[in-house]
Amino acid sequence: MPLAKNIPISPNILTIIGLLISGIAALEFAIGELIMGAAFIMLSGIFDVLDGAVARASGNITPFGGVLDSVCDRYADAIIFAGIIYGSVNGSIHQATLLQAPLWLWCVLALIGSYMVSYTRARAEAAGSTSMNVGVAERSERLIILILGAITGYILIAVAIIAVLAHFTLVQRIWNAKQTL
Repeated sequence: MPLAKNIPISPNILTIIGLLISGIAALEFAIGELIMGAAFIMLSGIFDVLDGAVARASGNITPFGGVLDSVCDRYADAIIFAGIIYGSVNGSIHQATLLQAPLWLWCVLALIGSYMVSYTRARAEAAGSTSMNVGVAERSERLIILILGAITGYILIAVAIIAVLAHFTLVQRIWNAKQTL
């Protein structure tokens, strides 16, 4: 990304800014502003791309930066789902149930799946597994599904899809780890 060379902000600061923007997305979801929540997720995604691009362009790729990026991604996921849960519980997000489960429960399942996808990759790589970029729903795919669900008003369906696909991805990663370890 040629633009990255001209950004005078450190990659770690860009990572933190992206996390803060995810917090704004969560607040928007908490008050029922789904489209604004989606817009702030997209904006945080720009910072998520920029931090890595700036690190590469400046030759400032560090192990700590990678850890910070991963930790902030997990916080961002949790904060966003917490905002949706709050909006669901307080009535700001009006959704029916799906398979008799309310939106907040689907969010919990999606969040657990999202965390387990990340944890499985980290744990398998620590054990020596390679090629753990497998699965149908890595973080970027999950966020795109969430954005589309928020924009269209089908957030319950989007979160349920994320929950199912995240757990499916978890199984794919466990299987991959078994094959490579």
